[in-house]
Amino acid sequence: MSQVKPRRIALRALAIGAITVLVCFAAGAAQASFAVAPIAPKKVIIDTDPGTDDAVAIMLALNSPELDVQALTVVPGNVVVEQGVENALRMVSLANRCDVPVARGAQHPLFQKLITAEFWHGKNGLANVELPASKCKVDARFGPDLIIQMVHQHPHEITLLPIGPETNIALAVMKDPSIVPLVKEVIVMGGSISGGNVNAAEANIYNDPEAAQIVFQAGWPLTMAGLDVGNMTLFTRKHLTQLAKTHGPENDFMVQVNTFLVDLSEKFGSPGSPMYDSLAIGTAIDPTIMKTEAMRVEVETRGEFSRGETVANRRNEFEKNVLHGDHYVIEGLEKVTPNVQVCTGVDSERFIQLFISRVQGK
Repeated sequence: MSQVKPRRIALRALAIGAITVLVCFAAGAAQASFAVAPIAPKKVIIDTDPGTDDAVAIMLALNSPELDVQALTVVPGNVVVEQGVENALRMVSLANRCDVPVARGAQHPLFQKLITAEFWHGKNGLANVELPASKCKVDARFGPDLIIQMVHQHPHEITLLPIGPETNIALAVMKDPSIVPLVKEVIVMGGSISGGNVNAAEANIYNDPEAAQIVFQAGWPLTMAGLDVGNMTLFTRKHLTQLAKTHGPENDFMVQVNTFLVDLSEKFGSPGSPMYDSLAIGTAIDPTIMKTEAMRVEVETRGEFSRGETVANRRNEFEKNVLHGDHYVIEGLEKVTPNVQVCTGVDSERFIQLFISRVQGK
């Protein structure tokens, strides 16, 4: 018995050791598998009014593996919608991305006359650069209908990236409100909490305030990458020189567009061109480039000088005024629920280097 017992103990220890090795090996294999598992790119629809700054943003998106560009829907703004469609088609063709549908959207804002901006973008909207004729064809679907269809096809997966006026997004919401809880998030290039570039408003919001108010109040997760961070992120002549050291069809197109933008910015007293639209794309690629704060934001739709202004309640509370006889008395504060993550800070140089790295040599 004295010889059998140690043998049993030894065999039991050997078995336990073998099981431990197998468990550790399996855990290690699972961990290794997890570590190398690819992260699925984010499905995005870019709603755009191309536009020089839109062109820069679109090229960034098409060359970023983090994003799966499902479609470009075109809205009027910087140029009329037909010119915008032609510009979008030529850009996806330049990038050899005819797989990306390009769909025509609204012809005009919801309730006001269209204001185009060729003064800032060149006669064709693309810094007067004539790209080769497109090999791609326009999608037959109406832009808002395409948005609705794709959101239902990919519930909780689509990120909407409106980088122009928000007419198409508002039309989609009005036609089918059921898309709101099915959209993963919305990242808007538009608005400001520190003053506008059209009176008190930012241009994209100013071009269709009613549409913007619909989008801001829809109830989905919404991030506002506005003038506040765009004005902190200037593409300067130093960056232009860096980008011009390499060549390729897209690279050279980006040099031409950014040369136009830097020249224009310097003409009006700025050392560089704000990367407005691209920052919305950058936020989708890497949210850590941004610092955000949750705020309640409303869009002013009636003011004579403030129409289109994004009015932010930074404290997310308001005074409770109670009528006493012929006047109101403040009786405390009431909380208000934030509806927007407002971008208030940005790692500008990291973003610009990201942009350059994505288009260099392409």
